[in-house]
Amino acid sequence: MAWIVLVLAGVFEVVMALSLKLSNGFGNLWWSLSFLATAVLSFGLLSYALKTLEVGTAYAVWTGVGAAGTAVLGMIAMGDEVSPARIISIALILAGVIGLRVLA
Repeated sequence: MAWIVLVLAGVFEVVMALSLKLSNGFGNLWWSLSFLATAVLSFGLLSYALKTLEVGTAYAVWTGVGAAGTAVLGMIAMGDEVSPARIISIALILAGVIGLRVLA
């Protein structure tokens, strides 16, 4: 159960990062509120997962899911650059996350 909660925390981290971008320096109220809400959810779920998971593993998975998810969504929805090197790098992050799960 803690692993599912941890991945969900990573998903909320992706939404948090995109909301921060769309808040335009906290100038857009609704995206700013989205940032605050998803930040609380993401950190809250991470905190819950840390009750049973090792801190190093959980934090690495949380940031890995967040970083890879944000990079992919940035390429799909925000016009970020798409290149083979970026895709390979994202795949390596995901491989690390999977490796941590398998070895934990």
